Amino acid sequence: MVEVKLHDIGEGMTEGDVLTYFVKVGDHVDVDQPLVEVQTDKMVAELTSPTAGVVKEILVATQETIPVGTTILTVETIGGSPKTEKKVEEQLATVEKQSVATVLTTIESPKEAGSIERIIAAPFTRKVAREHDVDLTFIKGTGRRGRITVEDIHRFVADREQQPTKHAPSIADSLPTPKSQKVSGEDEQVETIPFKGRRKQIAMKMSMSLYTIPHVAHLEEIDMTNLLLYRQELKKVDMNLSVVSFFIKALAIALKEYPVFNATLDEENEVIQLKKMVHMGIATDSELGLIVPVLRHVEKKSLLQIQAEMKSLTKKAQDNTLTVEEMTGSTFTISNVGPMGGIGATPIINYPETGLMAFHKTRKMPVVTEDDEIVIRSIMNVTMTFDHRVTDGATVAAFTNRFKAMIENPQLLMLELI
Repeated sequence: MVEVKLHDIGEGMTEGDVLTYFVKVGDHVDVDQPLVEVQTDKMVAELTSPTAGVVKEILVATQETIPVGTTILTVETIGGSPKTEKKVEEQLATVEKQSVATVLTTIESPKEAGSIERIIAAPFTRKVAREHDVDLTFIKGTGRRGRITVEDIHRFVADREQQPTKHAPSIADSLPTPKSQKVSGEDEQVETIPFKGRRKQIAMKMSMSLYTIPHVAHLEEIDMTNLLLYRQELKKVDMNLSVVSFFIKALAIALKEYPVFNATLDEENEVIQLKKMVHMGIATDSELGLIVPVLRHVEKKSLLQIQAEMKSLTKKAQDNTLTVEEMTGSTFTISNVGPMGGIGATPIINYPETGLMAFHKTRKMPVVTEDDEIVIRSIMNVTMTFDHRVTDGATVAAFTNRFKAMIENPQLLMLELI
């Protein structure tokens, strides 16, 4: 008898949700045949059979959250010896390293009661389907091995619009009815949404950071006028660089001079580990919640390289196709909330880092110069949140001033790149 368990297939993973079974008790299965689909905080993954045999028992119900190490089902071996548990873990580790775009997901098809149909589609294709309110179970994929493509979705939408009264149910039609509960003494009802997966993982990490690190926020104003003018000059020669690219490069320089903000605190060994490399975490909003792709070795990269890699990582974050390597190992994190508005915030540090800088909305404002003249300048507020265990206010002020000087005077930043 072989037990199929939920193994740790991700950094720091402690639990997962059982989504769908591809088999039932009594089914014959082959080696490497998909058995069950699970949702972790980072991805959806299939657990395959380590042996040929018969499904003996299913121990966990769908939609149930279970801790790592839980036995999900058992397979009675027939003909040949099962693979070792070590081999299974190696397979799962390989799955985790793959892009989420290559992971297949499966749901029960409403086409035929009791049947199970594999729905093969990339995350971007699924995103397009959600945007058009399309249920993928009603689409026949024309791609390789029946993979559903974006073109298949557009074709389905076009046919549906031509026959609006006869179209198949939408995603909304297939969703379960939200749980409701009566409010005591009132006729109002309260809807509930699941608190699990990535949302729960974010909550756990933020709580751990806030309760572990004594947070202090240092606020500053930065005059963006010269940098914005410099960007306009670059555009004239077909070099379109975002302001965030300049932020990242300036921070890489400042972090080399003030490495205490590019560090982690090892309380057990009573040391502060100063990192030599700068791996920049970029807080990004996605449909599944906050995610932090990591731009590695920014201290060695040019502005053009930073721009290109940042654009690629952001797109992967939106499409939910980041690999584990692209989501781990950051040494300092930035949060650019300016495009969404807001003049200030006090962000929570991305534990176990020691600092985080947030960029807020840039506004045109009247400013009094040293000559007592009033001029209109583009001003941006920044927040530098730091760990007060490892440094103090004077150091964070000096660090922020160094960053500010390079942004307000792009010539200084260019000199650092020579």
